[in-house]
Order: sequence, then C-alpha cells, then structure tokens
Amino acid sequence: MVFRSILFADSEQGQQAEANPVPPCFSDLQLERIIESITTPKEDYRLRPFFYTPLRDLDLIAYRHEVMRDLEKPKVFALLDQFSKHMRTMHRYREQAEKLYYRYQQERWWLDAIDHYCQALVTLAQGLKQLPIESRGLRAFLSYLQDYLTSPAFLALQQETEALKEALAQVHYCLHIKGDAVTVRLYAGEEDYSAEIEATFARFKQGAVKDYSVKLIDWQEMNHVEAQILERVARLYPTVFAQLDDYCLRYQWYLDETIARFEREIQFYLAYLEYLATFRRRGLPFCYPQLSLEEKASAAEDCFDLALADLLLREGGHVVSNSFALAGRERVLIVTGPNQGGKTTFARAVGQLYYLASLGCPVPARSARLFLPDRIFTHFEREEQIENLRGKLEDDLVRLRTILEQATPASLIILNEIFTSTTLQDALFLSQQILRRLLALDVLGVWVTFLDELASYSYQTVSMVAEVDPGDPARRTFRVLRRPADGLAYALALAQKYRLTSACLKERLQA
Repeated sequence: MVFRSILFADSEQGQQAEANPVPPCFSDLQLERIIESITTPKEDYRLRPFFYTPLRDLDLIAYRHEVMRDLEKPKVFALLDQFSKHMRTMHRYREQAEKLYYRYQQERWWLDAIDHYCQALVTLAQGLKQLPIESRGLRAFLSYLQDYLTSPAFLALQQETEALKEALAQVHYCLHIKGDAVTVRLYAGEEDYSAEIEATFARFKQGAVKDYSVKLIDWQEMNHVEAQILERVARLYPTVFAQLDDYCLRYQWYLDETIARFEREIQFYLAYLEYLATFRRRGLPFCYPQLSLEEKASAAEDCFDLALADLLLREGGHVVSNSFALAGRERVLIVTGPNQGGKTTFARAVGQLYYLASLGCPVPARSARLFLPDRIFTHFEREEQIENLRGKLEDDLVRLRTILEQATPASLIILNEIFTSTTLQDALFLSQQILRRLLALDVLGVWVTFLDELASYSYQTVSMVAEVDPGDPARRTFRVLRRPADGLAYALALAQKYRLTSACLKERLQA
C-alpha cells in the first residue's frame, strides 16, 4: 500500500484544506465552541482547517472510521500519544537551537533534536508491528515507516548521530582557574574527589534535616565565559567538533515531509478522542454513523447537543438526549412547542450530528443512520445590523433567498424561529411559501417554529413537539417527541409560576 495521508486521499487534498474558511453554519450550530475545545490543547498543530473541511466521499470517511477504531484501542492510542510527545520534544530542541547564539551550543541542541527524532520513529515502528492494527491508514503508514527506517539515508543519519554522541561523550577537559585567568587543557587522569568528599561528610549525617542548599539557575543560553571555554575545548578536540560542524550542515533538512505530515494529521484523531473521553466517562454515547449518498431516510437514537453537554457537565448538570427519524419520502422535521422547551437545542444537535459525521468522526448518539449532505445551511435569529439599513423581516427574506439559491437536493437546511417580526397571518403565508420551495427542492430540513400549521402541511413533513411535565406544565422536560402539534404554548402556566398573571400583578401593585 502507498501511504500519502492519514486524513485525506492524497497530500494535495490536505494542502487545499489549509485555505478553507470557517463554514457559515458554525456560529448557529455552536460548532465553533466544540472545535475550539478540541483543538486548543494542541494549538501548535493548527488543526482547525481539518475541522473546517467536511467530506462527501464515503470511502474516505470509512478510511477515517478505521483509523479512529484503531486509536480507540488503549495500547494503540498510548503508542501514538507517546510518539507525539517525543516529536514535540524534538521540535522544542530545534526551536531552542535556532534561538541560541553560540554555534557549538546550537549544534549540540540540533544533534539532540535529531536523536529524539530517530528514537521516536524506531519506537513507533516497533510498537505498531506488535499491535493489532486493522485500518488501511495505519497499516500503510507502518509500511512506509519501515521502508524509511531501512533506507540508506535514515540508516546513515541514525549511525552518524549515535557515533557523534559517543564521540562527544568522550570529550574530557580540565579547567585551571586563578583569579581572572581560566586555562583549559586536556584531562590527564586527575582524580575525582567528589565521591571521597561525600563519603567523608556522610558520617555526620543525622537523619532528616533542613536543606540549606541554594538552587542555582541553569540558563539554557551560555554566558560569554562558558562560550570562551567551549571554543577552547573545540580547539583541543578539533576532529570531533569538525565532525559536528559537518553533521549539522548536512542534516539541516533531516525531517521527512511525509512523517511530518503524519505527525500533524494524526493529532486530528487524538484530539477528538481525548475530547470524547470526557463525555464517555459520564456515560454519554457516541457511535460511528451509517452514511449514504443516495438514501435520504435518516434516523438517530439518543443524540444530544455536544456544546451544551460540555457546559452542563462542567456545571454538574444533566444532559437530555432525543431521537428522530425520517422515513420514505419524509424530508423536514417541524419542531413546535413551548418556549424554552429545548427546540433550538434539538435543531442544533441535529446539525452537529450531520456535520461531525461528514468529518468522519464518531457522533454524539447511541446509533445513527444519516444521509451525507453536500452543505449545511442554517438560519437562526440574529441581532439587527444597523449598518445594512434592513429591517428584520427584510433581512430574514434576503438570507432565505441566498439559502434557496445555493441549496441543492443534497443539502441540509436548519431554520430556527423565522418571521417572528411580522403578523401571524403574514408569517404563516411566508412560511408556507418557503416550505413549499424546500419540499420541491427535496432537501432535508429541521424547522423550529411557532406555527403549528406547518407540522401538518404535507406528508413530507414530520411533526415533533417539545414536551412539558404533565403534572407541572411550567416545567420543561427538554424532550422532543414525534407527535402531532397541540398548539399549547403554556404561557399561562409560566405566568402563574412567576406571578405575572393579571390577578397576581394587581395583588402585588396593591401590596
């Protein structure tokens, strides 16, 4: 197998992903919060463009699923995580070498960086060979890595690195300090009195006592005196330091491009699985969805809003999950019910489900069977923008026209409480016209609305209602169930709960 990328079909596709902007649906679906939580711990790897690049290639998504499943094996995850730590150390050494001023100190840091690089790759290859790797991606990478490690170029790099480290370890010298004069000379077998001194004073040790030693700061940058000493040591060992100069000159570009790309791209999987681990420890389900480019019938069991779940778990709250299904010619979920009942959260959860599925990631649901959309369009309420001189109704219509012009039969459209600024009669007329266009286009959709009439508009629409506690209509359950719209807003129950009915207000004013 030929290895090109652990994320994409080829390296060119990965390079194109670098230029992708933030998808317009991110704000409405709160995907930006999710991606920020995933990528922030690995900010150095610049992972956001990968999450801004949804796929519509079922084989490539299956390719990612296979890698994810391999990495869900604890030993495989631990091995790749260890590899990442070794490589991060290598990068820190490279960066430190570039910051230093004195040549020989720079070169020693560079040598140590290459040593970490060689050790990281050898350890990774040995580990992968011993583990049950099943994904096409990791098996192809292992094949590439084995070929690379046995190549003349890498073997020469590894052997020269080990030989040079050994040669530098044999560098011994003596300092003679008298006043301001420092003399550097070869080591001539002088005795080391350190062990003898420690043994002499050990007899005075009387158990645990207060430590009065002062910790000296060990600066990574040498001072001018240390640099002058090192220059003279180099004169004492000209052959070794000449080899160090030549080594660093020849291996400025030692880092293999394919391995560097793999190191970065594998973080996409590691970061996502680390993020999911928090939710799984609290019992929330994730699954690998079944996807189709042709069958629009879709269903999900126990899906939930990942951004809200993150917030609730931090605050010790309870996460409510919901299910939905579109069968046969059903296309649009019409969600009605009382305010603050979880309708918008449900719509966001559905949008997140479809988007994360298009990334080839496990999705927040117990099970899911989804149509893979070409794009996700959203229309959520926004604050009026004074600079565009448009009223709210006009702004709604302009945004909807843009969506309808760009959408295809393969798109997913999520609408949330549109036409709230006009009369009920006008809102119903406009909504029916929009719904007629959506059904004619044959798109999949979720529409949160206060207009119950839309729920029974067509055999292609499915009515879902946000539930309340039957014993206490003022209490929201945040469950959204498939059933006919009932037209109950439960406004009176809320008014009574907060003592805002006419009778309560009169009583409070009189008091």
